[in-house]
Amino acid sequence: MASRSGQPVEEEDASELKLGEDFVKAKCLMNAEVALVLQRKYEQLQQLADDPSSQISQVFERSLQYVRRFSRYQNPDAVKQVREVLTRNQLHEFEVCVIGNLCPETVEEAKALVPSITKRGRMDEEKIETMLTDLATIKKFE
Repeated sequence: MASRSGQPVEEEDASELKLGEDFVKAKCLMNAEVALVLQRKYEQLQQLADDPSSQISQVFERSLQYVRRFSRYQNPDAVKQVREVLTRNQLHEFEVCVIGNLCPETVEEAKALVPSITKRGRMDEEKIETMLTDLATIKKFE
């Protein structure tokens, strides 16, 4: 199989961070970040329209409901802190979003959900534990 450029396509494998060419330069967002973006847009649409419901599509509203429902963090400051903790640990964008969305509570759970974090000695168990503790603290004080 070949890519659009004619080069052979490497098989995708999230555990090895082989996510395909669409994700090479992509910026991934956690559900909580998407919720903040959509909420701002929703508020703008409501301010601009005489009849707010006429400006907001059903797909937009359902998307907003979905990310609100599955966002682990609601407070904008907490969302920012979560992103900072995860990027400080030099995680790939994909890893940031998986951990930020799923909020593993134990090292074993984190390694099972995101096996790439332990590949090539990137993170040892102590570093993962510290990261999870930092995330739990953010959630606790949200």
